[in-house]
Amino acid sequence: MKMWKKLFITDFDGTLLTDDKTISYEDIQTLEILRQKKIITAIATGRSFYSFDKALKSIGMAGGACCLPIDYVIFSTGAGIMEFPGGRVIHQKSVPSSKIPKVTDYLDHLKLDYMIHKAIPDTRHFLYKSFGKDNPDFYARLALYKEYAVPLVDGNCHYEKATEVLAIIPGLVNSDLLKMMKKQLSGFSVIHATSPIDHQSSWIEIFHRDVSKSHAASWLVKRLGLGPKDVLAVGNDYNDQDLLAWSGKGFVVENAPESLKQIYKTVSSNNLCGVSDAVQKSGW
Repeated sequence: MKMWKKLFITDFDGTLLTDDKTISYEDIQTLEILRQKKIITAIATGRSFYSFDKALKSIGMAGGACCLPIDYVIFSTGAGIMEFPGGRVIHQKSVPSSKIPKVTDYLDHLKLDYMIHKAIPDTRHFLYKSFGKDNPDFYARLALYKEYAVPLVDGNCHYEKATEVLAIIPGLVNSDLLKMMKKQLSGFSVIHATSPIDHQSSWIEIFHRDVSKSHAASWLVKRLGLGPKDVLAVGNDYNDQDLLAWSGKGFVVENAPESLKQIYKTVSSNNLCGVSDAVQKSGW
């Protein structure tokens, strides 16, 4: 009997990664078992490659003998795809220089604090603009990457191209504001995510119009000779919705927002091996 290839995709923060920033032994074993079954494994994360690599190094799994058992990393919410380990980028999308001012002018009009991230592979470098409002998450992120941050002032040139423009809004974003932003910036991909820093603030990420986790996954499955029906995906946040809807089977972990748990099948939380639970419930 012929065995069809399959692809397993898991989100990283809040899904595979536990609240104490580690990966459970059971979930690592699950990923290894999938690979032994010739199932291709991937992570789809909002993190840049730099941030993802930094997180793995902190738990001793960046490469070599302690390498995480995955084949691909979809990073920066789908702006790039790389082979793992090794880090060879096989696909990427950027916002061209000519289109960046449209985004920044609009964010200036709304007086939203934002960061313009340089194109892959230098995404950790960014220009930033603050309107001086109370925005702890924005300043916390600025402190984390202060060595790569440059203030955006009048007369500053934007980058030649950018991975994304990130606006940070304290607390939950108003749904009407989000709809308006998506309408006004219809030539871009506008993706809402919960901050991985304070887990409360709203991140509005503005990418090239063809960037999302599902767009990247679609590109990857075509390269692999697969289709959406061959994909199992697990996530925990708003920026996973398109991937979960696109995949043949989609699950959310217990710690996902209630609105997502009403739509997708729910498995155990990220702290209780939700990735392994999803694989078990799927029959893979």
